[in-house]
Amino acid sequence: MKQLGTIYGINGPIVYIKGRTLFQMSEKVFVGKEKLIGEIISLTSERTTIQVYEETSGMKPGEPVYSTGNPISVTLGPGILNNIFDGIERPLKKIAELSGEYIKRGADVQPLDTERKWPVHITVEVGQEVTGGTIIAEVPETKTILHKSMIPPNIEGRVVEVVADGDYNITETIVKIQQLDDSVAEVKLAQEWPIRNPRPTSNRYESSIPLVTGQRVVDSLFPIAKGGTAAIPGGFGTGKTMMQHQIAKYSDADIIIYIGCGERGNEMTEVLEDFSKLIDPKSGNSLMERTSLIANTSNMPVAAREASIYTGTTLAEYYRDMGYDVAIMADSTSRWAEALRELSGRLEEMPAEEGFPAYLASRIATFYERAGLMQNLNGTEGSVSIIGAVSPQGGDFSEPVTQNTKRFIRCFWGLDKALANERHYPAVNWLNSYSEYVGDLSAWYRDNVSPDFVDNRRQIMEILYQESSLMDVVKLIGSDVLPDDQKLTIEIGRIIRLGFLQQNAFHAEDTSVPLLKQEKMMGIILYLRKRCKALVSLGMPMSLLLRENIFSRVISIKYDVPNDELELLDEYKKDIDEFYTKIMAINA
Repeated sequence: MKQLGTIYGINGPIVYIKGRTLFQMSEKVFVGKEKLIGEIISLTSERTTIQVYEETSGMKPGEPVYSTGNPISVTLGPGILNNIFDGIERPLKKIAELSGEYIKRGADVQPLDTERKWPVHITVEVGQEVTGGTIIAEVPETKTILHKSMIPPNIEGRVVEVVADGDYNITETIVKIQQLDDSVAEVKLAQEWPIRNPRPTSNRYESSIPLVTGQRVVDSLFPIAKGGTAAIPGGFGTGKTMMQHQIAKYSDADIIIYIGCGERGNEMTEVLEDFSKLIDPKSGNSLMERTSLIANTSNMPVAAREASIYTGTTLAEYYRDMGYDVAIMADSTSRWAEALRELSGRLEEMPAEEGFPAYLASRIATFYERAGLMQNLNGTEGSVSIIGAVSPQGGDFSEPVTQNTKRFIRCFWGLDKALANERHYPAVNWLNSYSEYVGDLSAWYRDNVSPDFVDNRRQIMEILYQESSLMDVVKLIGSDVLPDDQKLTIEIGRIIRLGFLQQNAFHAEDTSVPLLKQEKMMGIILYLRKRCKALVSLGMPMSLLLRENIFSRVISIKYDVPNDELELLDEYKKDIDEFYTKIMAINA
C-alpha cells in the first residue's frame, strides 16, 4: 500500500485529488488518516475522483490517499453462507465484535474467517491438465451446501502438487499448477474477483425450467424461469418485501442471496430473525444454511448502497459456477437508483428524467443481464435468477426506475394498493402483470405437471379479464340486470380470487403450495364452471345454484386439503357432480 495522492476537495462521499496521478480506473484505495475504503471513478489530467464507501465527516484536505493496485473485489470461498455482510463484503458479525453495535469508520476486517479450518477433500491429482473453473476441492460449507473450490478463470496448466485431504484454512495453498508460461500458480480455497466484472461462462441457455416458488399467482399465472429476471413494483405497504421473503423461503433455488439495499434496518432485522428460525423444507436444516445476506440499510453510506448490488451478484455467480441454482432478492433497486442519483448530483453530471443520471438504463441493464441459465467453464450447469423489488414513489409505475426496469426484465409482478388494503396477498394485480416465460416453460409444465396446465392457466386468465370488465358494469348499474351466464362469470372470478390467488402466509398448508396441487385446484374450479355453465344453459337461475355450499367448499380447498394428501382433491369433482345431479332433480 503506497501513498499516491493527497485530498484536495471533499463533497460528501466524493473526494477529489488535484493534478495527474498514477491511480487506475476502478482501483480500490484507502482515503484519509482513517483509511476509509474508496474506489476511483474518474481520471483526468487535472484531477482524480474517488467515491468513498464510508462516512467522510471530519475528513480534511491534505490527508493522504493510498493505492492498492487492485479493483474493488470480493473474496470468494467457504464461509459466505450463513453470514451477513455490508455492501462491500465486510462481515457485520465480526465488525460488531470489534466496534459494538455501530460500524467503526475504517474498519478493516477480512471478509471471510482466515483462521477457521475446513475439512477439505481434494478432487484433482498430480499430472492432471486443468483450466479455469475446474473443481479442485470439496468442502462441506454448511449441513446443506457442499462448497466446490475452483481454479480461478485466468489460470490454466498442469497440476504439479496437491496436499492430502485434511483441515485447511482459506489462506493455505492446496494445489500448485504449472501454467503454460512455466510459472507456478498457488491455488487456495478462496479467490478474489472484481465485483463489476461478470464471471465468465461457456454458454448461455434458453430458459426452459421454472423457478418454483410455492406462490400460486406466480407459479401458475406469471411464472419465472430459472435464470430469469423479475421485478416486483409496488407502493408503500403493498407487500414487496414479504413477497420476496416468501420466495426466498420456499423457492426451489439451491442458494439465496438477499440484498437489503437501502431498506429500513428493522426489515433486515426481521429477515435475520425469520430466516434463522425457519426450517428449510428441502433439507430439514436452518434456512440460513443456504442463505447469505448483504445488508446495506438506509442509514449506511450511500456509495456502498451502489456497490452492494454488484457484491451480491458476484457471490451468486460464484455459486452458480459450482452448478447451483441461485436466486437473488434485491430489495430494493429504487434505493440503488437513488444512490446513483445522489452520487451523480455530487459529481455535477447533467441530470436526466426526475434527476436520475442519463446512464440509469444502462446500469439497470448491466445488473439484470448478469442473470441466466449457464453452462459453466467446468461443464456444470447453474443459474442466477434475479428478483428485484421496485419502490416507485406514490405507487406510480410511470416513473423512470420502473419503466427502465420493464425494458430489461421478462416477468412483471405489479402490486396493487387496493388489493393490499383488502388484505389480498400477494397483492399482485393480474391485469397489469405479465410473464414472457409462459411459452418457454410450456413443454416443462406439460411433461412434469400436466398436459392441461397451460390451457387451464389460459382459461383462468380469460375468466379474470371477463370478470374485471363485468365488474365495471356492476359498479354502474348493479348485478341484478346481468344475465345468469355473466353472473356465473363473476362468481367463478370470485372463487379464483379468494380460493386461488389469495394466499395465507401464516397457514401451514397455504403458505407454500406444490405445483401439482395448484394444477388440480385450477382443474376443479374450471370443472365447477363447466357444470354450472351447463345448468345455466338449461335455464337454471344463479340464485338457485348459489343456495348450495359448493362454491364455498371450492374456495376452502387451499385450507382443507393438505399438500401431501392430494388424493382428497378427487372427491371434489364427485361433489360437483352430486351438486349438478341435485339441481337437475329439483327442477325435473
